[in-house]
Amino acid sequence: MYKVPRGTADILPQEQAYWRFVQGKAEALCHLYGYQRLDTPVFEDAGLFIRTIGPTTDIVEKEMYTFQDRGGKQLTLRPEGTAPVCRAYLEHGLNNLPQPVKLYYFASIYRYERPQKGRYREHHQFGFESIGDADPALDAEAIDLAWQFYSSLSLKGLSLKLNSIGCRACRPDYIKRLRQYYEPHISGLCPDCRERLEKNSLRLLDCKQASCQRLALEAPKSTDHLCPACKSHFDALKVQLEALRLPYDLDHRLVRGLDYYTRTVFEVQPPEEGAQSTLGGGGRYDDLIEELGGRPTPAVGFATGMERVVLSLKKADLPLPPIPQPRIFVAYAGEENRDQALALLYELRRAGIGVTGAPVGKSLRAQLRQADALGMAQALILGEEEMRSGTVLLRNLATGEQVILPRPQLISHLRPT
Repeated sequence: MYKVPRGTADILPQEQAYWRFVQGKAEALCHLYGYQRLDTPVFEDAGLFIRTIGPTTDIVEKEMYTFQDRGGKQLTLRPEGTAPVCRAYLEHGLNNLPQPVKLYYFASIYRYERPQKGRYREHHQFGFESIGDADPALDAEAIDLAWQFYSSLSLKGLSLKLNSIGCRACRPDYIKRLRQYYEPHISGLCPDCRERLEKNSLRLLDCKQASCQRLALEAPKSTDHLCPACKSHFDALKVQLEALRLPYDLDHRLVRGLDYYTRTVFEVQPPEEGAQSTLGGGGRYDDLIEELGGRPTPAVGFATGMERVVLSLKKADLPLPPIPQPRIFVAYAGEENRDQALALLYELRRAGIGVTGAPVGKSLRAQLRQADALGMAQALILGEEEMRSGTVLLRNLATGEQVILPRPQLISHLRPT
């Protein structure tokens, strides 16, 4: 028997209420903030991700699903959502529109990593990007939209972590100081961090190994080594967040896992579980568009894992609006009335009334048992007497109460007001 591949999951009908609820809240807020939806392909040129994410990141070195198609082209299943959005921004001339261009997406994401709770090899993201403006007000807007998204889901006890990792003008000096701090402690680093010390020093701060985390606590802070422009930007952002009354904690170990970030980085974390289960995060990436061949174009964005949001909703045990489904069951007595029952079924559906019915060959008693098992509220019953008089029997399946309705009045009686 075939089974779902490791690190993937089926989203079953009983799970769909969570996904529908989360997507609905996300879309409503994006429209409120002026963001428009963009969908990109599930695979892209492999070079797009190698160039933007960074060739020495764990994603590129260990996690990407890259394959050669029949034409010999190297393609990669999308491991993150921002680079494809920026590619589309350039390819379709969105840089010629009034800036900033605000876009949001829902995307399946593919990374070959160890499956863990809320994170799979195929998982799903909601994200948004604001491209074309360097004002720290756009950083504040992105953080506010992310925070309001989680608030709209009634998730409690969340914390907002904030940092600035500088730009290509001031970051090299900070990286140098970071290496100087770590080099005397190289024997105490995990194998991955020994490699990061040479290839990607900023990621030393993000290691989840206990011994490395202790070292990261005393490491030099990027915010102490910002150039004047980056310091001014970060100070302005903090003023705006305070004006918005958004509570945040400065976290000098927060760097994110993608090389394209500049200046602002932020994460939203659930209570008691820390960075291992970060709900979502983002930041600025002012060099990414230029890296793809465009003009220097500042941008800021955010993404959240849908699976982790759904897990948080389940843990909070919050009531969700049910997915609309038929509440009326069409039943019939006698095979001679079957065709008329089917005709009534489709007549009601075309009138916008949700109904379902039993497969052919079941007795009326069996049909009503099926209606009860499906949780139907009412049953419409066509029998010999109803066919003769041009009526339908409407039965409340919870109370047993029933009423006889003339066929011409049935739709108006059942149609939602």
